[in-house]
Amino acid sequence: MPRFISGLRCSFTVRALTLLLPLALLTGCATSPTGRSQLTMFSESQMASMGQASFQQIKEQEKIYNHPATQRYVQCVSDALFAVSGTPYNWEVVVFDDETPNAFALPGQKIGVYRGMLSVADNPDRLAAVIGHEIGHVQARHGNERASATFATQMGLALASAALATEGGPDERMLAALGVGAQVGILLPFSRQHEIEADLIGLDLMARAGFDPRESIQLWENMRAKAGSNPVEFLSTHPGHGTRIRTLQDAMPGAMNTYEQARRQGRQPRCTPPR
Repeated sequence: MPRFISGLRCSFTVRALTLLLPLALLTGCATSPTGRSQLTMFSESQMASMGQASFQQIKEQEKIYNHPATQRYVQCVSDALFAVSGTPYNWEVVVFDDETPNAFALPGQKIGVYRGMLSVADNPDRLAAVIGHEIGHVQARHGNERASATFATQMGLALASAALATEGGPDERMLAALGVGAQVGILLPFSRQHEIEADLIGLDLMARAGFDPRESIQLWENMRAKAGSNPVEFLSTHPGHGTRIRTLQDAMPGAMNTYEQARRQGRQPRCTPPR
């Protein structure tokens, strides 16, 4: 009797997951701004609600940088980018009092910039590259895609666990190997792909807003100097600085054409860094 019940449970789980996973994959297809196929299994309203709640929590936990001139400067650069983004309204940008050279974006049009980023993105054009990159993450629905990939991977691992189940339970070593394979083979490269895509979207946005796209390369030179030694790219969630710079260099001719056209149209942002 125990063996029959165990087998029945396993069979039911395999059938259920086998039906659910293809259904999720079929119903969650989308296309990114760069034309890449995406898996997005959650509605944008769900993602926006989660992003807004998370941002509120971060604001309660992190210290906000109480320096009006800095906030005005970051907002000025951001507003110039929002104006050409196609989604100019309801964005919230907050500067946090942290020396880490970092920034982040959340669904629901939320952007956080750490004070330390201003020492690396040390002029308006370089800051525009950072904020344009973060807008790119939101526009390309990377949060949705990331959550969907994680959910689909978990479903796949559950399916594998059920398929490998024996009377004594699944082989833990096999499941551990599957977990590592999913992390390195799916989730980490996925994140690197997101970063490169956000770089390219940000490059286009800053050029259309009238910021010099060539400064994006200097930004990553500054980041490389600040970071020192990099983790092995294969096991990193972010591409190496050299990879990012080469990608931007390859896209620069088109970005410069866009930039020159924007300048002729009078797009010349005047954002003054705080003293």
